[in-house]
Amino acid sequence: MRIVVTGGAGFIGSHLCDYFIRKKHYVICVDNLITGSLKNIEHLFGNEKFLFIKHDVTNYIHIPGKIDSVLHFASPASPEDYLKYPIQTLKVGALGTHKALGLAKEKNAIFMLASTSEVYGDPLVSPQNESYWGNVNPVGPRGVYDEAKRFAEAMTMAYHRYHKLSVRIVRIFNTYGPRMRLNDGRVVPNFIYQALRDKPITVYGDGSQTRSFCYISDLVEGIYKLLFKNISEPINLGNPQEMKIIDFAYLIKDLTNSKSKIVFKNLPQDDPKQRKPDITKAKRLLNWQPKVSLKEGLKLTIEYFRNIS
Repeated sequence: MRIVVTGGAGFIGSHLCDYFIRKKHYVICVDNLITGSLKNIEHLFGNEKFLFIKHDVTNYIHIPGKIDSVLHFASPASPEDYLKYPIQTLKVGALGTHKALGLAKEKNAIFMLASTSEVYGDPLVSPQNESYWGNVNPVGPRGVYDEAKRFAEAMTMAYHRYHKLSVRIVRIFNTYGPRMRLNDGRVVPNFIYQALRDKPITVYGDGSQTRSFCYISDLVEGIYKLLFKNISEPINLGNPQEMKIIDFAYLIKDLTNSKSKIVFKNLPQDDPKQRKPDITKAKRLLNWQPKVSLKEGLKLTIEYFRNIS
């Protein structure tokens, strides 16, 4: 297959590029490098199955030749990034999705949208399943990301219904692993960065809010399985093992042998109190569930951060 990955120089996108190439596919990585990095893909330069195009996908995308799949993974994805780039986040969710769908339609290719658990907002139900419509504040600071992804899902389904385009929608829950940025702003790199330097580990609120962490290799395998299934409705991919943030802070402190103290700061506006995916559909339709334990994945991630810091 010849596969386009927008946002392919990002954390998840670059791991997808690696995986597809290991599976003997051709990969065209498209990224404007706002939050992605060439360091994530430079090991692929010179590989005859890999092509990098620096391009902003909110503009028209032209790629000659046959294309079998378009995976739209371009977007700032951490609170720090989408608060820094609010308009770019909205544009890549709206215009970028439109342009990527247009490319898939032109090439008669499968289109996959990287959506997010953030479409559920600050959920009133737990675990979150795909039929839950969410509790999102459209005018809050996080709304730029939440609503961009909700709009992207709506546009993807419109192309599916109106143009009969073959589509996939993956709702990604908290994922971690090598190639996350140290200054990413998300809880995993934040805590590891602080712990490795014996700096205070900053917990927002009282730490009772929960997250569920999925290792990158598990997520990529689920995405690959979904690509080859004719399933147009959204599918949750994540690890249902739920954990309080305060307990996660102590786990990181323990795994890094850190002398860090744990300090508490005010909870950001609209920060979700719970995140736990219901992966019943993924188990049933994809025969997928996470394999990598949290401790195992964190040890690999901590080792990566030790080597780059």
